[in-house]
Amino acid sequence: MAITLQVGGMTCEHCVRAVTKALEAVAGVDNVSVNLAGARAQVEGAADPQALLQAVKSEGYEANLVASQ
Repeated sequence: MAITLQVGGMTCEHCVRAVTKALEAVAGVDNVSVNLAGARAQVEGAADPQALLQAVKSEGYEANLVASQ
């Protein structure tokens, strides 16, 4: 399953690493790809979308669900 999140507030590579690490810590995540320019995160695996949103928000960034396939 692939989940795409719109992530607001990222301004640098440190932000990308913080969001990546937070998403990787969520149960069920197999792979994470965060794109700074597109302000998106692509998550592969069987993770709960709400848990992903909460993980990003807990790092201080905005997050919205774009797609879940």
